[in-house]
Amino acid sequence: MRVEDVLGRVVLVTGKEEFLSARVVDDVRAIVRGHDPESEISEALASDLTLATLGELSAPSLFSTVRCVVVRGLENLPDESVDGLLGYAVAPADDVALVLVHGGGPKGSGVLAKLRKLGTVTEEKSGEVKAWEMGGFAVSEARRRGATLDKRAAEVLVVAVGHDLRSLAAAVDQLVSDFPGARIDEEKVGRYFGGRAEVKNYEIADAMLAGNRSLALQELRWAIESGTSEVYILSAVAGQLRSLANHVAGNREGGMPPWKLKNLNSQARGWSPSGLARAIRAVAKADADLKGRASDASYTLERLVLTIASYREAH
Repeated sequence: MRVEDVLGRVVLVTGKEEFLSARVVDDVRAIVRGHDPESEISEALASDLTLATLGELSAPSLFSTVRCVVVRGLENLPDESVDGLLGYAVAPADDVALVLVHGGGPKGSGVLAKLRKLGTVTEEKSGEVKAWEMGGFAVSEARRRGATLDKRAAEVLVVAVGHDLRSLAAAVDQLVSDFPGARIDEEKVGRYFGGRAEVKNYEIADAMLAGNRSLALQELRWAIESGTSEVYILSAVAGQLRSLANHVAGNREGGMPPWKLKNLNSQARGWSPSGLARAIRAVAKADADLKGRASDASYTLERLVLTIASYREAH
């Protein structure tokens, strides 16, 4: 956005994604301040808005004629204030940037419909970002900062950081700051965040071996939707299963951290040697399927979760 896109106009921010809405508001404020460092910034709740208060908010002060007025919770605008707001929006003050923030949902949709018809209103939507859109969001975040983030690197970053947009944007900002002018690939993301993605894979493996099918399936589906390689997930399961089998057989690893030993002791109580042998064969079959024998990798891993759980319970 440019200064001519906000001064003398109304910016309508709609949607449930608070992070994106807040960023639009911050962008408008920054544009106004960049145009006039002495400009005044003010806020109000739509529930308190009347024609008189709107006039006070948008009127020039003794110190500056340029103002940025943010009205939050537009869905709570009183009925008696609707005409006054629409009347202002038809002909906004030249030196005022009015930002109206609607939190999403059906409430207040009538006001939105009327505002959208006005040529003085620009809508900025902040709709919810779906799990499968997170990688694209990370790529666009890097582009917004003048950098290039590879698609695969973005997928790895999402797995490592999670689905919170604020955290994901902060992670992209860190990468762009630490690798200025460089193309950000999977190796660079892995250097900073790979360990966190690996932890998530081992959480899936732990849930599987503990017999917690619902948690394992939930975490598995989340990881796959976030772009985690099915092969990486299976590798973590195989590694954990080997450690458990060795532990049950009495082949204990030296120097094992107390937390890991406690975890293996807990898991071992639900397994017999024969159950572990069948689980190892099931992982080997899943590995073969993932490398070409099966068309649906997600189904292969979900089936493995149920299979391993049945072996654990059958001993």
